[in-house]
Amino acid sequence: MKRFPDTLVIMLGGILLAWALTYIIPQGTFSRITDPETGRSSVVAGSYKQIEADAPGVFDLMLSIPRGIIERADLITLILLIGGSFYVIEKTGALGQGLQRVVELLQGREVVALVLISLLFAAAGATIGLQEEVIAMAPILILFGRSMGYDAFSALGVSYGSAVLGAAFSPVNPFAVVIAQQEAELPLLSGSGFRMVVLLLAFILWTFMMVRYARKNRVEKQPMDAHGTSLTPGSILILVLLAGTFCGVTYGLMALDWGFNELSASFFALGIVAGLLGKLGLNGTGRAFAEGFREMVFAGVVIGLASSITLLLQQGQVIDSIVNGMFSPLKDLHSGVSALGIYAGQALLHFPVPSYSGQAVLTMPILTPLSDLIGISRQTCVLAYQYGAVNMDLIVPTNGALMGILAVAGISYDKWIRFVWKPALLLFALGGLAIIVAIQIGYA
Repeated sequence: MKRFPDTLVIMLGGILLAWALTYIIPQGTFSRITDPETGRSSVVAGSYKQIEADAPGVFDLMLSIPRGIIERADLITLILLIGGSFYVIEKTGALGQGLQRVVELLQGREVVALVLISLLFAAAGATIGLQEEVIAMAPILILFGRSMGYDAFSALGVSYGSAVLGAAFSPVNPFAVVIAQQEAELPLLSGSGFRMVVLLLAFILWTFMMVRYARKNRVEKQPMDAHGTSLTPGSILILVLLAGTFCGVTYGLMALDWGFNELSASFFALGIVAGLLGKLGLNGTGRAFAEGFREMVFAGVVIGLASSITLLLQQGQVIDSIVNGMFSPLKDLHSGVSALGIYAGQALLHFPVPSYSGQAVLTMPILTPLSDLIGISRQTCVLAYQYGAVNMDLIVPTNGALMGILAVAGISYDKWIRFVWKPALLLFALGGLAIIVAIQIGYA
């Protein structure tokens, strides 16, 4: 059997496919209006029309790669600076000492650690949509998992996987639920009780599957390099600063409208302070940052290549045509079938539109009047978007966060799919069941 394509080959293949689709799919567009207060553009329902436009040429295809990287410069900067910061903290020995202490405390109760990590990342996904930040944490999470006898898949499953399910089933995710409800003209954070119940079920289901896999696939324990077995006062202070930084950026994201740049600045400052407290000195701290940057560069390029796919489809003006073709036929179907059709359509649309916040802005103005027409509540329509689009971040190769994490972890895409497809399928089944229940109980 031939070797499965490398991550870089998959991304370049996706770019070529997107370019080819701009010559196959009819070009079209929806009219859009811009909110003068927020500056956000919204689609006008029922305004789709086909247009004549030039498809991207060969040179446009080549330009899409640097343009895609530039488009995601803020995110790539965040990944580099978080990666550098964690590398500095690791060099001080504080992180290894802290995690080794956790391993010692949970000796014989390693499953408890898996559940706690899963809960932590699910909560982060639910509240701040944590995903890309896991790229920088992946090497440390994998080392931590191996120190307890768990492989890389287990470590990423309870971290990245739990963050995705938290974001997908969240009642408060500002980048999914809040934006979608705004576009659907619903009270913000309304319907949270039902979402919370489904989130709890999803968390139990996912964590059970991850623990089950981890128990069946134990590996030899590899103790972490702790630079000494006991925590020093300096190491404790560094770990406190790390926890405080996470609390600070969480508050900033939720209350202060922070973006990637504010997060980057916070973690860069953390790395500098940690290096000095850890007695690395200015030169040692700088070298540690540089080593961390080198570890993250490929992941950053992968994120940029994923962005190139969407840029080509936008330049070819075919994304609106894809949306119109997917959802227009649903108006003639039974309400339950239509709701599941919206669910499936949102999942498929996440391939060419890997930003789920962008997908909400693109689709909800179209689907809101459609849901009114076919007798589905707007809350249920938001559920179908939320569960369909965000859960796809577990598997879509156009998701830069996923491909970046796999690149850093040294896991091929095909091996990840073989690991994740069963638990992901169960999450999709739960989402579909929740949509049917929502229709039956008149969830509004």
